[in-house]
Amino acid sequence: MSADSGSESLLDRIGTDMIGPIARRYFVSNGFDGALTGVGVTVGAYLSGIDDGLTVISLGLGAAVGLTTSGVWSVWEIERAEMRAEIQDVEDAMLTDLSDTQVERDKMSNQVVNALMSGLGPLLGLVVPLTPFLFEGAVFTLFQATLVSVGIAVGVLFAFGAYMASISRQRWYVAGIRMGLAGVVVAVLNVFLPG
Repeated sequence: MSADSGSESLLDRIGTDMIGPIARRYFVSNGFDGALTGVGVTVGAYLSGIDDGLTVISLGLGAAVGLTTSGVWSVWEIERAEMRAEIQDVEDAMLTDLSDTQVERDKMSNQVVNALMSGLGPLLGLVVPLTPFLFEGAVFTLFQATLVSVGIAVGVLFAFGAYMASISRQRWYVAGIRMGLAGVVVAVLNVFLPG
């Protein structure tokens, strides 16, 4: 990253290499968690006898709030500690205080971006697959909404895998299938778990 990258907004960084590998990892890892949690919530809700889509959405949104808060808060604290340690090492080596300098501002900017991307991943990974439940009763039965939701979650997982493969020069479809398969496994496990 360039020295002036700390002044770029999150929106300016999206779609560029300025997001950084750490933020991408947080986004995909937590998005993976969000999508799999969504599969568990939707399949579990259906199997538990919940009879309307809005209740499933409420359950999913509750899970999204928890995962998003966890993603932002934990990464904020992790990156804060790492930032302070890095700055203290540089201060010790340079025998100077770096408070309120460009170095500190750049580190803080990275902390903010990493925390936001960590929270955005599970939010998208969980909320997007909930959309079929908005149409339960009008377009879908609850069973159909559940199947479509699992399909969307598998698609989200596939997209995460394909994206990560594209930046690592792997076969995108193989990585996508590997990631998408996790959604199918979670759905099947939920069907066979007692409950």
